[in-house]
Amino acid sequence: MTNNIEKSNKPGKKGLLRIWHAFLYSLSGLRTALKNEIAFRQELFAFVILTVIAIILPVSSTMKILLIVSIISVMIVELLNSAIETIVDKISPEYSDSAKRAKDMGSSAVFLTIVCATVIWIYVLIKVFILK
Repeated sequence: MTNNIEKSNKPGKKGLLRIWHAFLYSLSGLRTALKNEIAFRQELFAFVILTVIAIILPVSSTMKILLIVSIISVMIVELLNSAIETIVDKISPEYSDSAKRAKDMGSSAVFLTIVCATVIWIYVLIKVFILK
């Protein structure tokens, strides 16, 4: 029985070298997003401000982590959306319905993640400042 999955002929890195290169690729991706994606820059700015606020809020460590992770999740989904948009633009530079659907769904994923983060922040802020 043959395996239909194609395998790359390039030699793979192993062990710590592989981890190091994966780290460098990740940094490259972050640099690319910072350079080319205004939405990512805006979300990074919001992350910095909101992380400071989360740290100084009089809530448990668990709540602080939840607040910070909710903002990081927005940035993660934005990176995935940007990757989708980049590959769709490369594959289909002219307008197509399927390209539009892919980009719209990626954008929807970002939107829903922002909604979730907003709900978390509102819940915690109400708990801190209104329900005390």
